[in-house]
Amino acid sequence: MEKVKAKKHLGQHFLKDESIAKAIADTLTLKGYDEVLEIGPGMGVLTKYLLEKPINTHVIEIDTESVAYLDANYPKLKDKIISQDFLKYNINEVYQNKQFAIIGNFPYNISSQIVFRTLELRDQIPEFSGMFQKEVAERICEKKGSKTYGILSVLAQAFYDTEYLFTVNENVFIPPPKVKSGVMRMTRKEDYSLPCSEKLFFTVVKTAFQQRRKTLRNSLKTLNLSDNLREDTIFDKRPEQLSVDEFIELTLKIEANGVQS
Repeated sequence: MEKVKAKKHLGQHFLKDESIAKAIADTLTLKGYDEVLEIGPGMGVLTKYLLEKPINTHVIEIDTESVAYLDANYPKLKDKIISQDFLKYNINEVYQNKQFAIIGNFPYNISSQIVFRTLELRDQIPEFSGMFQKEVAERICEKKGSKTYGILSVLAQAFYDTEYLFTVNENVFIPPPKVKSGVMRMTRKEDYSLPCSEKLFFTVVKTAFQQRRKTLRNSLKTLNLSDNLREDTIFDKRPEQLSVDEFIELTLKIEANGVQS
């Protein structure tokens, strides 16, 4: 069967460097799960290395041409190719509440959405690793005080330990993207429950960073906080000055002030 042509509307850039594909597969620690889901396998350059590991591999792929290619070339994937959109699919049709890792060479145009969906499924996903646009991988792992530290950084790091692993150059893809790529890993924290309302925590973080240049006193006005609470010195800061723990502390203060979500 002929090779699959990359489709711009799906954000496809096919990795051609086998050593990088193997290095990405090797980012999996295989601790705490027996299942792995690869998102967007394309022509299976990463898949072949996953299939060598002592783990049960499924792949999810929205591109029907890629699905046909995988079906024809990877007999080990028989009945393990999910021809669906990861962002919309009920993954428990396959996993039935089991623990599973996620890996992939993620399409740049939906990579942040994939992370947010993973956070929704965090009770089942102890490990997540793969390749993003470099600046997105860096943002997920960034610490407070940086211009790139934002919503994705805080929400991911509230539940996972994040590590930026290595950079990948443009010339190892077909077609080459216009930016460098970065491989990162998220490992779920042993205790990943928050001492505050998770719903309110998400609201506070997202609302604060929507006006990141303003102090929290101004950016969180829409939460209708009491004048007394707004006098707290934490509200003098801008959102990128707060660590994850400080965002949790802020949420607890807002919760104690009677705000629900």
